[in-house]
Amino acid sequence: MPEHVSILQQIGLAILAVATVAWVVGLVRLVRVVALAPPEAARMPMGVLPKQSQAPAAESAPLTADEQDAFAGLVRQFGRS
Repeated sequence: MPEHVSILQQIGLAILAVATVAWVVGLVRLVRVVALAPPEAARMPMGVLPKQSQAPAAESAPLTADEQDAFAGLVRQFGRS
C-alpha cells in the first residue's frame, strides 16, 4: 500500500470489502431459496394477508336526526366546492 494511506483507511477498506462479500453471499442464498420455493409461496410475499373466503358483511349504524342534518350540511358544503 502507498505510504500516504493511513491504517484507519486500510481497516475501513477491509471492513467494507468483508461487508460487501457477506452481502453478496446473503443475496445469492436468498435468490436460491426463492427460486426453489413452490410457486404458491413465490406469488405471495411474506407479510401479505391471504385472500378472503367470502365478502365481509356490510356494516351500518343508524343516524340520529341531528347527525343526518349535519351530514346533509356537509354534503351541501362539499357540493359548492
